[in-house]
Parts: sequence; C-alpha cells; structure tokens
Amino acid sequence: MIVLAGTIGAGKTSLTDLLANHLHTQAYYESVEDNPILPLFYQDPKKYAFLLQIYFLNKRLDAIKASFADDNSVMDRSIYEDSLLFHLNADLGRSTGTEVNIYDSLLKNMMQELPDATHAKNPDLLIHIDISFDTMLDRIQKRGRAYEQIDNDPSLYEYYQELNHRYTAWYEQYNHGPKMKIDGDQFDFVEDPNAAQAVLQQIDTKLTQLQLATA
Repeated sequence: MIVLAGTIGAGKTSLTDLLANHLHTQAYYESVEDNPILPLFYQDPKKYAFLLQIYFLNKRLDAIKASFADDNSVMDRSIYEDSLLFHLNADLGRSTGTEVNIYDSLLKNMMQELPDATHAKNPDLLIHIDISFDTMLDRIQKRGRAYEQIDNDPSLYEYYQELNHRYTAWYEQYNHGPKMKIDGDQFDFVEDPNAAQAVLQQIDTKLTQLQLATA
C-alpha cells in the first residue's frame, strides 16, 4: 500500500493516477467532489469542523479496508493527515479540546493493528509531496473550487499559510512506516511529462530499496 500526502493543491490525485498506471495497481481517491460536509465547513468552520473530520476518518478507513482486496494499491491521502488538519482547526478555535481528544482516541483505536490480521492498515510507503506556499496558492486558484478561493474568503490566506507550514513538521514526525519526500516545486509532474518520469523513477528506486518493487 502506497499513500500520498501533501497540502491542498500538492498534486496528490495526479500522482495517484500516475503511480496507479505506472505500477498497474488499484487507485483509491479522497471523497471531495461528493463530500456534503466540506462546503458547509467553509461556510461555518466552527460548527462543522468535528463533523467533517469524522466524515473523512470514516471514508479513509473504508478505503483502507477496500484496498485489502488488492495486492498493491495507491491512496491519494494519508489518514494521519486528518489529525494534522483537525489540530490546526482546534488551534484556530474551530473545535474544542474534548472533540480533539475524542478524534485522536478514535483514530488510534481504528488504526491499531490486530495480531492475527492478514492485512496491515498502515502503508508500506508514505510519499509526501512538498510544495511551497506560492505553488499551493497557484494550484488552489487554478482548480477553481469556489469555497477554497481567497477572493471569496480572505481569512483563508493565513489558514493556508499555517497549513503549509505545519506539513513540514508533520512529515518529520511521521513514524508509521517508511516514507519519502518529493519536491513538488522542482518536479512539476502535473504539467511536465519529464518531471513525471523523474518522480516515478525516484519512487521506483525507493520501492526497490524497501524490497517492495512490483513485477
């Protein structure tokens, strides 16, 4: 199981597509366009922050369980990123300490590996796509989701800035298995086919090092 990680606009879905095709594996995507809670969250973050994170947690575990049907799989977001996002919302006053404690406890219980389980819930490799704040803003503007646009809500600027900053610390502290980082500014795999091939080569090398290379 390979899991992609990265802030908004990092290119997780694009790299999931590339990897799934390259490795001939099944892809599992984050529920965004059909997420009924996400637009509500942007309208009233305080009211919907906890509900949104529970929604994502449930969908994320569904994807992990569904991936057990395949020997190899690629997912376009890590379940552990949700904790990063929720803690940020708590620091911004959008959720309570009690809600955070409940969420963290639920995540820990859901991800606990059972001794006789035939599949692990944690990924064999986490790939973090690291992009600059400027690149993040540019990608958000290009994809055009109205509720994400700073023009519609200027307070999102500081939120995005803090979110991008926190991903650096989150990646350094991630300890649920092997990990690697892709420079999403240097290698624009979304727009540049040569950069895409370079990124796939980096991942192939890492998989070989971990003895996870597929035939």
